[in-house]
Amino acid sequence: MSHLPLVVAGPIVRKVTATTCCIWLTTTTPVAPRLSLLKDHNNVEGESTADTVQVGKRAFIHLLQFTASTSFNERERINYALSFDNEELSLQWQEECAALLYRNQEHLSFHHTATPETILHGSCRKPHYPSDDALAQVDELHKKAFEGNAAAPDLLLMTGDQIYADDVAGPMLKAIHSAIEVLGLFHESVEGAVIQNTNELATHQYGFYQRELLLPQIATNTVLSSLFFGAKKKPVFTSVNAHNHLIGSAEVIAMYLLVWSDSLWPHVHIDKSHIDNKHAAKFDAENDAIKGFVSQLPKVRRALAHIPTYMIFDDHDVTDDWNLTRGWEQEVYGNPLSKRMIGNALLGYLLCQGWGNAPKKVAPLIETVRKNCGENGLSHHDEIIDELLDFDQWHYRLDTTPPIEVLDTRTQRWRSESDMNKPSGLMDWEALCDFQHSIIGKEAVIVVSAAPIYGVKVIEAIQKVFTFFGKALTVDAENWMAHKGTANVILNIFRHYKTPPEFIILSGDVHYSFVYDVRLRFRRHSPHITQFTCSGLKNAFPDGLIKWLDRLNRLLYRSASPLNFFTRRRNMSVKAREPSIGYGELFNGCALGVLKISHKDTDVHCKALLSNGKEVEFPPVKDD
Repeated sequence: MSHLPLVVAGPIVRKVTATTCCIWLTTTTPVAPRLSLLKDHNNVEGESTADTVQVGKRAFIHLLQFTASTSFNERERINYALSFDNEELSLQWQEECAALLYRNQEHLSFHHTATPETILHGSCRKPHYPSDDALAQVDELHKKAFEGNAAAPDLLLMTGDQIYADDVAGPMLKAIHSAIEVLGLFHESVEGAVIQNTNELATHQYGFYQRELLLPQIATNTVLSSLFFGAKKKPVFTSVNAHNHLIGSAEVIAMYLLVWSDSLWPHVHIDKSHIDNKHAAKFDAENDAIKGFVSQLPKVRRALAHIPTYMIFDDHDVTDDWNLTRGWEQEVYGNPLSKRMIGNALLGYLLCQGWGNAPKKVAPLIETVRKNCGENGLSHHDEIIDELLDFDQWHYRLDTTPPIEVLDTRTQRWRSESDMNKPSGLMDWEALCDFQHSIIGKEAVIVVSAAPIYGVKVIEAIQKVFTFFGKALTVDAENWMAHKGTANVILNIFRHYKTPPEFIILSGDVHYSFVYDVRLRFRRHSPHITQFTCSGLKNAFPDGLIKWLDRLNRLLYRSASPLNFFTRRRNMSVKAREPSIGYGELFNGCALGVLKISHKDTDVHCKALLSNGKEVEFPPVKDD
């Protein structure tokens, strides 16, 4: 396997502070490279450490950390280099690294600032969606910066659905299994399944486009359920696109390596073996979309090697409707296969996303995984998953000015006690109290919430109707207002007299973009709340449907509409900023969010950078 790349994914710049930086990467060699920093061609004094987790015979995930003896200068470009003790490996890395450098660059680099002014954010990056990848625009911004035509963006926030574990194209699944074989990623035995080991998935008759037949099912307990599902059993997983749902931990890790980097793609093989004839046309169409996705990966990989990047999960990183209701949780975690699948997705998130956000927080988890991963694969798998499912510290904070609070809206749910099929609150009382405590007394704060806190009212009304009839899962009723307790607490936080006077919310999830300016009614000194929702990076809402929903929302919930009285936000004035392109309030198209803030005034500038390079501005609404 000497022909394999040395680095198959990364390096990705992760957590950066005034004195430390973290670099994530995956190599085919077990020895982690040494991380060194350089300023003016001189080595920066400090300590370099490395942690490694083996996930395959030829796959090793590393998090490199450097702690400098003195603080970095504000916005000064810091060069970094990876070095290997073996001369042959060092030469190989020099050749591979050349593709990650911009014109006139000698080294990879990043910068740190305690006062970010340009923050990029985006979510929902589905490889087989038929559109260009807006994440590649980060590379275009860096090109302009290195050419001296603009300032480099300060950091990138990826706000959910970085992968779609539950919605996988056939060609992508073929690439995943090829990558597993190439890297020798570890398979696992499973319980409560048609298969005995995940090594059977690549050749099983239901392995492609029919995985719903491999996934767990439960007996229906109502006549309505029997009529709805047309059988005596219904699927445990509620994703409508579960035909290629990822199952094994090797599949999840392989997908991360394939969506972060182009390095592995020349070494994977995609063919139509085990693809049923009735799915051949779909396979071909998806393959065209995947080829387009892969063609932009060099830009994505280069960009991520130069900007501090932070991530948080949403449902598709694990599975659709993840923890949506108490009933969903009981069914999924009560089955050994579905519980294992959730755990495997969380394991992939830990190693490929969560590790770089707050390394100290997840250090106990990493140590547990590291101790149980070796040449013979992953041992004590169920114990590791139990520990992952019990972990409740996925949220984190960036100590910038203003501070950035990244919320976990998936594992700290406020479960309904009255009805197991009612939506759970996105955060429970304890988590919301901790959040409030962390922001009280601040002058300003930026909050990352995967789902918008202030959603489109007409869509929330439709979700409420479906929830009333016990069909919350049907319409993905995941909004902050869906649970009375959560809604009241989060809105009271905004009403609290010690709430920061300047409040910015960044969100995604919904596959369209909009900006709301929110003020409290009947309050002389209301906090300035701006919510910037930008979604998705490579996904979009059905265009015809979003136009009708936009029109209905403006018709039914205009500022003077009496229907506003029946919403939980009746004491708040919510004004939409109209996009500079299109119509109405909602913009539909693949885009990267660009937030620009000033530390001299309270102006908040929001624009969507489209996958084709065009910009959509959301100018502020003038006060009446």
